[in-house]
Amino acid sequence: MSTKIYMLENLGCAHCAAKMEEKIGELSGITEATITFATKQLRVTADEPDTYLEEIRKICSSIESQVKVEPRDIKVREAAKADNPKETKKELGDLPVIIAGAILFLIGNVLNHLHMDMAGLFVFVAAYLILGGKILLEAGRNISHGQIFDENFLMCIATIGAFVIREYPEAVGVMLFYRIGEYFEEKAVERSRSQIMEAVDLRPETVHLMMGEESVEIAAEEAKVGDILLIRPGDRIPLDGVVISGESRIDTSPITGEPVPVAVRNGSKVTSGCVNTSGQLLMRVEKALSESMVTRILDSVENAAASKPKLDRFITRFAKIYTPIVICLAVATAILPSIATGDWNYWIYTALTFLVMSCPCALVLSVPLAFFSGIGAGSKKGILFKGGASLEFLSKIGAVVMDKTGTVTKGNFQVQEIITTWKYSADELLRICASCEQRSTHPIAESIVKAAHEKDFTLDRPVMLKEFAGRGVSAFLPQGKVYCGNQKLLEENGIYVSVKEEKFSGSVVFVGIDGRFAGYFVISDTIKNDAKSAMKHLKEMGLGTVMLTGDEKVSAETVAKEVGIDKVYAKLLPQEKLETLQKLRAEYGTVMFVGDGINDAPVLAGADVGAAMGSGADAAIEAADAVFMTSSVESIPEAIRIAKDTNRIAVQNVVFALAVKVFVMILGLLGHANMWMAVFADTGVAMICVMNSIRVLYKK
Repeated sequence: MSTKIYMLENLGCAHCAAKMEEKIGELSGITEATITFATKQLRVTADEPDTYLEEIRKICSSIESQVKVEPRDIKVREAAKADNPKETKKELGDLPVIIAGAILFLIGNVLNHLHMDMAGLFVFVAAYLILGGKILLEAGRNISHGQIFDENFLMCIATIGAFVIREYPEAVGVMLFYRIGEYFEEKAVERSRSQIMEAVDLRPETVHLMMGEESVEIAAEEAKVGDILLIRPGDRIPLDGVVISGESRIDTSPITGEPVPVAVRNGSKVTSGCVNTSGQLLMRVEKALSESMVTRILDSVENAAASKPKLDRFITRFAKIYTPIVICLAVATAILPSIATGDWNYWIYTALTFLVMSCPCALVLSVPLAFFSGIGAGSKKGILFKGGASLEFLSKIGAVVMDKTGTVTKGNFQVQEIITTWKYSADELLRICASCEQRSTHPIAESIVKAAHEKDFTLDRPVMLKEFAGRGVSAFLPQGKVYCGNQKLLEENGIYVSVKEEKFSGSVVFVGIDGRFAGYFVISDTIKNDAKSAMKHLKEMGLGTVMLTGDEKVSAETVAKEVGIDKVYAKLLPQEKLETLQKLRAEYGTVMFVGDGINDAPVLAGADVGAAMGSGADAAIEAADAVFMTSSVESIPEAIRIAKDTNRIAVQNVVFALAVKVFVMILGLLGHANMWMAVFADTGVAMICVMNSIRVLYKK
């Protein structure tokens, strides 16, 4: 099973996109099909997605005839570019038509005012054909493909009906207003799409490859691992790599949201998307463009946009019944009161206003765009949301549960003290333990290895290395079988530990060698600078704060008290963390878990929302629903704020769109609404909802 992404060129109708998605998803062999209107992308999951391409094309063209389906090329991601020549040409083509139609409309009204009825009728018909010709053709094409009740057909019926009852100015005026509204709606959507994609698409088009003493400009996708690139002052770091020459400061804010430039020199790792602010650098490429951070961020945002929250799925289902209900209501309004009153013209006109409002585009468009904007807003602040569902759940959480090491604390452990209890010296014990721990990614293990490297110790190669999640490691070394970990690990393997780890406020690593307790390391960590303020902000939001850690109770409670965490559960194994999380869920409802270690992966996956620190293990990042690139604790309340804002805006759009449509319908039944108001309730409301959706991008 594989997933492939296709671009939907010329896709212009959100409601039509929902129809395409449904029909493509019904094809036998396709596991999942998702259309993201905001990026004009179709994501298909099947054994061989390309084998369905012709069928997909037929479905799309049958619903919206001008739509072209093409495989996405990483070299040309049109959806990520602000300037699309095709879109520009289309806009320039629409504008002269609207202007010509508007002039004829004015002339027709003048002729009517002069009682030149036949001449006025001729001008109105000409204006209508200029303005509505495209819509009439589209409606005809869609009818031939079996798509009857689409927006084009309904607009045609409504305006032609106005001609039939001799409301010529109204028919042309409504079509003019509709085309103007459609024009500005398209521009608003395109602008929103461009703003969001520009914020996250930091991929370079070209790089400066060093060839001897000279640099040559090549396409970014042609750069290979090991290539040496020139980074001039002001240049964006094009690919992930390592500085091999030069010193500078780089602006990491495009990736992490952090405003303070970071100093880099020979040996410093640099991340694509950051900006070189001062000195000239030479860097060695470590990851190709397809695997670099900027591509990962863009893919994450695009993947997230395809993951639809419950509200979005509800609106899609609602749209299916909304249009038939409004059409039936229009038919009933045209016939039943007319039979009772004999005033056919009045009630047919009222029914026509209903038809104009029967397209649910404002709803279908604005809700996913709101979530897409929320995902874009997060990426600008170094927060990667992996789906709209994550944003939805995050807005409803009752508590934030977090790990200690690497989440609340910096994870930059240092060996403070080495105590020996057997024949080995402190240096010997350090070398033995470091030999065991050298392959571990746990921060405590890394601190021991670092201490050994600082003393230039040569480490032995461990044999039969085994890691016990949340407890430690074991391996065979020349000294015998060695255990490095907590008290429980040693005692489970028959090694009596004479010192109790409960008495230490820092972390303790016990060492057992050849069946005997050989000593222990006292290792301390430091609390992150923003941990205290982050907890304060979480409490201001009315959220509970809980710490789950495998560390000793004394150490955990000391940290929790200092930063202001409500509850602490210490000495937990990974499975026990998961069990405790389930209990907390029963107490608080929806919960978020934040961690960074490989041992946190099960808890991250089991939480309603799992968030990983960007500095953490790949397994944790993979299992998480959100990733904090800055590894900042303040990212937690920031992510929740973005989620709440996004959901609030999405709900606002739904309520506003439905309220306006229902209000205009009621006014129509009471004789106080016309087709002009109906057009506003359709395209005008859609445009307002689109503009409302992108507000979250600009919230401070």
